[in-house]
Amino acid sequence: MRFNTLKEWLDWQLLLHFKSIDLGLERVSTVANRLGINRIANKVITVAGTNGKGSTVTSYETWLHNEGYSVASYTSPHLLQYNERIKINRKMATDAMLCNAFEAIDQGRGEIPLTYFEFGTLAALWLMQQQELDFAILEVGLGGRLDAVNIVDADLVHLTSIGIDHQSWLGDTREKIGFEKAGVLREGIPVVCNDSEPPQSVLDEMTRLNCHSLQYLRDFDMQATDTLGCYLWKGFDVELNLTPVLPGVHQVQNLAGVVAGLYLLLGGSQISAVNVDKNFFGTELIGRFQQVETSLPAHVYVDVGHNHDAAKALAKNLTLLKPKTGRLIVLLGMLDDKDSMNFVLELNKVVDDWWLLTLDCDRGLSAEKLQQRIHSCVSVNECFENVEHSLDHALSSLTNQDIMLVTGSFVTVELFLRATSRTNTS
Repeated sequence: MRFNTLKEWLDWQLLLHFKSIDLGLERVSTVANRLGINRIANKVITVAGTNGKGSTVTSYETWLHNEGYSVASYTSPHLLQYNERIKINRKMATDAMLCNAFEAIDQGRGEIPLTYFEFGTLAALWLMQQQELDFAILEVGLGGRLDAVNIVDADLVHLTSIGIDHQSWLGDTREKIGFEKAGVLREGIPVVCNDSEPPQSVLDEMTRLNCHSLQYLRDFDMQATDTLGCYLWKGFDVELNLTPVLPGVHQVQNLAGVVAGLYLLLGGSQISAVNVDKNFFGTELIGRFQQVETSLPAHVYVDVGHNHDAAKALAKNLTLLKPKTGRLIVLLGMLDDKDSMNFVLELNKVVDDWWLLTLDCDRGLSAEKLQQRIHSCVSVNECFENVEHSLDHALSSLTNQDIMLVTGSFVTVELFLRATSRTNTS
């Protein structure tokens, strides 16, 4: 074996290809063919879109597992440890499993250079194929058409809401981005389109490929009931009572799409009014409007959102939480290629104080540069060079009447969670 530890493998993979992102299927297809990676599960669900992919994957995964199926999932990026990316029956892959998979991919690739994401994707597919699974759920990393995940033919495609993100790679309009996302479609397969107003490019591809599609608000819907926290799912002349498990009002739509997908996958005979709701209990996803316990006096939430549509969802959630006497503070750190202006504009309606955090990483923005980008539309209260300084200030300035949201990037949330974990255990 080339390396003995997961860290060694991952550090080496970062340097294997001269680009961090190099979209295309030729390299991964060649390696997959050499290794005989083809049918990774009895049924494959591919999840693409802009926002809500992680919530969708974990909801499918939890429901199918609770129903007694064997199921694996592949998501990216991870938040705290690489093992989060690959789960077998809801348990993270072990270091040993990942190292064995990496060794197999290394042997199969020969001299073919693979990006970090391509190497990890192939390892996930290789691991899944060893398990003889009922279901595999694959989250597209970037776009769809040229994403490494797309070497696998899906039995169901689930398209979440489509918005503006990754413009440098996918295009600067919803139509262009939608076309890239729709690249995971296949002839005649069923599709959940969990966007009430999908781009025409997506609709055209579904028509061209004769896909049987169910669209949010056209074919199915979720409506609030008189019971707090309960909703009524409607579709196919069926009504089902559901209780969203994941926090945030935006999760109602995400859950509605998953129920539609389960109907397409399993048919109505396998879904009852009882199991459709209870099987979602236990669904967990860190970093998505998650309330976390810290030593800070305020109520603290973290969310990895980083684009305009994510900010809209956050604004809705924060409006419901807005304290009557305390302040609502946002600790924001963002990457250079994100639309920081529109992100903060959407949130500024409910935010009292803006604290900016330097992200010392690839593509990370310093607090000062981020302030320069957004100063014309929001008043920045504090800038921090590192997360420890922000925590020190929070300890001395926040009260138990305040709410603090940490957001803007996976990196921001990771830094905060690691720092608060050290603080809580020290």
